[in-house]
Amino acid sequence: MLQFLKAMDNVMYYPILLIVLGFAAFYFTGRTRFVQVRHFRESLRIIFEKPADDRAVSSFQALMVSTASRVGTGNIVGVSTAICMGGPGAVFWMWLLAFFGASSAFIESTLAQIFKKKNKETGEYFGGPAYYIETALHSKFFAGAFVVFLILTYGVGFNMLASFNLQSTFAAYEFYHPKNTPLYIGAILALLVAIVLFGGGKRIVRITEIVVPVMGVLYVLASLIVLLAHVTIIPSVVHLVIQDAFNFKAIFSGMAGSCMIYGIKRGLYSNEAGVGSAPNASASADVTHPVKQGLVQMLSVYIDTLLLCSATAIMCLSSGILPSVKLSGAPYVQQALSTVFGSFGPIFITIAMILFAFTTLIGNLYYVDNAVAYLNHKKKPGKGAMTIIHIICVLVIFVGAVVPMDAAWALADISMGLMTLINLPACFLLSSIVIHALRDYEEKRKTVEHPAFKGEDIGLYDLDCWQ
Repeated sequence: MLQFLKAMDNVMYYPILLIVLGFAAFYFTGRTRFVQVRHFRESLRIIFEKPADDRAVSSFQALMVSTASRVGTGNIVGVSTAICMGGPGAVFWMWLLAFFGASSAFIESTLAQIFKKKNKETGEYFGGPAYYIETALHSKFFAGAFVVFLILTYGVGFNMLASFNLQSTFAAYEFYHPKNTPLYIGAILALLVAIVLFGGGKRIVRITEIVVPVMGVLYVLASLIVLLAHVTIIPSVVHLVIQDAFNFKAIFSGMAGSCMIYGIKRGLYSNEAGVGSAPNASASADVTHPVKQGLVQMLSVYIDTLLLCSATAIMCLSSGILPSVKLSGAPYVQQALSTVFGSFGPIFITIAMILFAFTTLIGNLYYVDNAVAYLNHKKKPGKGAMTIIHIICVLVIFVGAVVPMDAAWALADISMGLMTLINLPACFLLSSIVIHALRDYEEKRKTVEHPAFKGEDIGLYDLDCWQ
């Protein structure tokens, strides 16, 4: 079974997703005229705008929910695995995917805003790829398929992986027992997530809004300390990354295990640009123009890959610890930190992984809740049904702590790839709508600070919102 999963994983990313991701990223970048560069300052300006209704979800809160699933274990274990398995050049391909992929994040999140729905009882907004696929492309089949793959990705694949990656950090300690310790870690993590889940969705938003920024800042600070301690060799590290990235003889001699494919796999796992996850959070934001949330979501990709993933990569490569398959995952990062912090290095990574895994899990389950609501005729199921669903999700987290590493990665890669193969073609077919919305925003921004949007401005008259 494991061999079948690995074979399917390899074929999906090379050549299928390699072509789809590359085409989409370059196409969207061209059509938006490098929106990720032109409007970077604008995205920083609007990130802290508050909605008219204090009870509504702000752009910043929606960003934090999507960042909670992006800025997770992928920033530590994902980067380490990419380097140890694919080589230093994987980092370059992660950077490239993030830069051009930011345009994909802009397209999908703006679409989610344009076609979002409003709960008449609570006044809350909701939406995502399933909604714009059904509404704009009139395909309930593909909308439903996307939702099923989303649940498999975030409710099963990613949550199993986050749980496994967390318990793996404890292997550095003497008390770790390969048979018993994962069971204990899985049980404790599952219990903590259960407490949050049964506290309600609003609590998820509040917790991620506080924890994610603190988590990111502390990790970057620790990385900077290591970088400063090895500052003299950073230029040679950057040269090594670029040199290895363009070693095409090595790449094409073993494409599936090359730095290019590992960079794409782990980059996509980490920043999720184009996967279709972030739009589910983006749709919940209360903004005056859908383009605003698209611009804000671009930042999440930059925060994740160009900041946090880069911090991990350069820290590890400049530490003097040579990457190897044996060190793949948390051990490589732990040993890198040990070169400066000594025995506190592994402890710090364990603490960071606890925070990263926890916020990843609750961010993932926020998406699962929205997906389940879609399958239930776009209404949140009753309390009893949601309790059963949440119990299943908690059990998955427990199981994830004890599964083999290869199985956890393969399941996550495959389900994520299937989501992407539905979402990106849909975004391509609907990209003209986003381009019209972007032009509308740019024209209005010339005269007003807070452009307002109506569907009729770009020829859309049957939207649930934006009338």
